[in-house]
This record gives sequence, structure tokens and C-alpha cells, in this order.
Amino acid sequence: MAAKGKQRTEIKRQFKEGEAARLNRHWRGLFLDYLAESSNVSESARKAGVNTSRAYKVRREEPEFARQWLAALWEGYVHLEMEVLRRLREGDQQTDAADKYDFANAIRLLNAHRDNAARAQAEMRNVSAAEVRASIDRKVEDIRLRLRQSAGRPAADEAKDQ
Repeated sequence: MAAKGKQRTEIKRQFKEGEAARLNRHWRGLFLDYLAESSNVSESARKAGVNTSRAYKVRREEPEFARQWLAALWEGYVHLEMEVLRRLREGDQQTDAADKYDFANAIRLLNAHRDNAARAQAEMRNVSAAEVRASIDRKVEDIRLRLRQSAGRPAADEAKDQ
């Protein structure tokens, strides 16, 4: 049952495919928690036991859920950024499975989600998205510089790669 005064989002049958017969009533919170950990919508929906389409539909129709979604993505962005910086500072170049950590892919993900992160941070800090994006750009460039330094590559070589 919907909370008093709140409208429930009507979900069509095709948006329920793959879900359990009785959906966990706390799926929104679970989904947002997983999203904050991973920044991966599909995986978060799977772990929360909901169809990805349901999550997107609820986001479109419920402004508060959309705001919480954006905040969770921002948290996931910060987690990835901190993980990259920690690995660079500690010289931790390997994953738990003894594979080489993929710094290039991590930086691509940071760049890909930069705009969403800027919007979320601007909303939380009540500053313009342009100011936040400039701050994020500086951080990503700092990560690139640290990577070049740890690999012993001069900045001129990196410019050729881009």
C-alpha cells in the first residue's frame, strides 16, 4: 500500500518481467544502496529484485526517487574516484584476482559520468553545474598526471595518445 498522500506508480506487466511474484517493498532503498556502491543500474536492479524498466519508469514518474537516484550515482562516482586515487597513492596496481587494475577504464568511466556527477553535486551544494564540472575536470586531470608520473611517461607522450 502506498504511503499516505503518495501516489503509486502504475507498472505495466512488461516492466515486471523477471521479478519475483511478491516484490520486496523496500526495493527502492536496496536499489539505491547498490547503485551507490556500483554506479551500475542493471546490476543494482538485479540485486534489488526488480526489472530495470521498472526502476527507470519510477525514476521518470517520481521526482524524489529521481533525486535520490542522482545522489546515489554521485556517491558511486566519488567511490570510484577515491578508489583510483587510493590505488595510485599506495601503488596498488593489482585487483584482488591478481589482475592488473584497469586505470584507463576507470578514468573513462569517471569522464562518462562527469555530467551526472556535476549535476548531483551542484544540487547538493547549491552551486552551478559548470563550477562543479570545472572542479571534476581538475580532479580527472590530476589523476591522469599521477598515472603518467607512476608510469614514468612524460606529459608530451600522453598528449599524443589523446
